[in-house]
Amino acid sequence: MKARVPLLPTSLVAAAVIVMIGLGVWQLQRREEKNAMLVLAARNPSQSAAAFPLMPPVAPELLFRPSSVHCLRVIGWQVEAGRAADGSMGYRHIAQCATGAEGPGALVAVGVSQRPDATPGWSGGQISGWISEEPDHRAILSRLTGKAIPLRPMLIARAAPAGLKPLAPPSVADVPNNHLAYAVQWFFFAGVAVLIYILALRRRDGAKSA
Repeated sequence: MKARVPLLPTSLVAAAVIVMIGLGVWQLQRREEKNAMLVLAARNPSQSAAAFPLMPPVAPELLFRPSSVHCLRVIGWQVEAGRAADGSMGYRHIAQCATGAEGPGALVAVGVSQRPDATPGWSGGQISGWISEEPDHRAILSRLTGKAIPLRPMLIARAAPAGLKPLAPPSVADVPNNHLAYAVQWFFFAGVAVLIYILALRRRDGAKSA
């Protein structure tokens, strides 16, 4: 007698596979949107200055636009890997600025040093540069599922304080566009899930006939 396929496990696997395929298709759609955004961002550095956005996300029409921030005071620093305008690699120093009595404040990448423990000689003031986004440390799973919180705006300073090298201007080459890879991963997960379930059914049927 032909073995029956278990209804509940099959339904659960089928639902999971449909969700994974849907996420893969969504990532392909996001890739097209990202490509359009990158085309726009490539033109933005030559556009007129725009007001610095204090809240995320950074709109595509603002990404890499010239802007400025008035930092009332620096309340903290963070250090990330970064590239200077002369092409050398080092440590990018990002100031966490207060911009008012209340509110979200602003992030300002002021320059690059060769030592992570270097102390930037900058305590605030008016500073100009380009609108960008904070370094992306979000979990891969959150980006795969579209549940990642948006990145905060960050100003890349045009000039650096004493002791630091100026940062490289923003470039679309520095913007990750991994949506195709994410889509392939979801399609791969869906295929693996189907294969594992088929093998499990065959093993079950073999055990019953033994």
